[in-house]
Amino acid sequence: MRCVIARFPFDLTKSGVLETMKGVKPEPVTGESVIIGRRHYPVKQVGQVITRQDRRDFSAGEVLRAMAQLGFTCRTLPAAAPAPAVRVSPLQRASAMLGMPVAV
Repeated sequence: MRCVIARFPFDLTKSGVLETMKGVKPEPVTGESVIIGRRHYPVKQVGQVITRQDRRDFSAGEVLRAMAQLGFTCRTLPAAAPAPAVRVSPLQRASAMLGMPVAV
């Protein structure tokens, strides 16, 4: 399959990616990841090994898209839950404006 990563075209196949990543020790995953074989690799590490380019030259989205099209399982970061709304009573708001402590 032909895909573009960091403005360069690459002809990638699933077997070629498996062969390239064979023997590569996965780094700790802190964000998006790709499951290749039975290992979880960070997306940027996969992109660096496959393209032989610096990690700053491409985005994680480019590599995720290419790996998903090849049929690899990709994991993205879960969406952050919104912070719960804090209810402030009128007395607390007025006390805060006056700089006075309020016992709750």
